Formats: sequence, C-alpha cells, structure tokens
Amino acid sequence: MTPEKILYETEVTATGGRDGKAASTDGLLSVSLSLPKSMGGPGGEGTNPEQLFAAGYAACFLGAVKLVARTRKVVPSAEPSVTAKVAMGPVPVGYALAVELKVNLPGVDKSTAESVVAGAHERCPYSNATRGNIAVKLTVI
Repeated sequence: MTPEKILYETEVTATGGRDGKAASTDGLLSVSLSLPKSMGGPGGEGTNPEQLFAAGYAACFLGAVKLVARTRKVVPSAEPSVTAKVAMGPVPVGYALAVELKVNLPGVDKSTAESVVAGAHERCPYSNATRGNIAVKLTVI
C-alpha cells in the first residue's frame, strides 16, 4: 500500500548494528543501541529496535484510537493509553515479531471500546504496514 500523498517523512541512520547508535538527520533522535542479554548480547544501557518499534506503534495506535473515539463521539473518563508488547523469536528462516496492543479506554464499556480499537486497527499506519506480516493481538483492558 503506497500513500496517495506524503504528509511527513523522516530519516534515521543506524551504525554498529544492535550494539551501535541510531540518529535522525534532524537531530531530534539520537539513541545508543544494546543487544539484550536474552538474545545473547551484553545488555547495557542502550535501547533496541524492538523497544523503538513498540514505542512507535503504541504512540501511533493511540493517535488512531483517539481519532476513532472522537469521530464516534466516545469520550473516555480519563486519558486513554496503549501499551505495545513486542516479542521476537525464531521462525524456520530467520526471526519474526509478534505484537500485543493493550488499550485502556477508561470509563468506556468493553463493547464500545473493542469497536473503537477495531476501527483504530483499520486506520493506524503501523497496523496497515504490519497486517499479514506480524501477528497482532488487540486487548482492551
């Protein structure tokens, strides 16, 4: 799926692989990367691609949740949140990701919240990019 019109574009360069650095050309993002011990690395104080993906997906999905809620006139009683749980493991050739998006819409009944979350999943750019490629579980809490 290709966008009809580009609304925003960014560029990030990684050096050193999973034990390196990543930085955006505009200077707003600059992070150290560390391979987690659970993946055979030394651990360390850096983040990793899975955490960055989880942060991006959670933030983007929350934006879609808020948009769908607003268009359907669903008003949560407090600030909604999305927690993205990203897992990685081996597949026959290489590795694959699995994602669980835990969505909290305070004060919204479960059926309505599930409908809003399903609508957000149809609109979120991360959901559209991963659909059919990554197992994504949607959970309303």
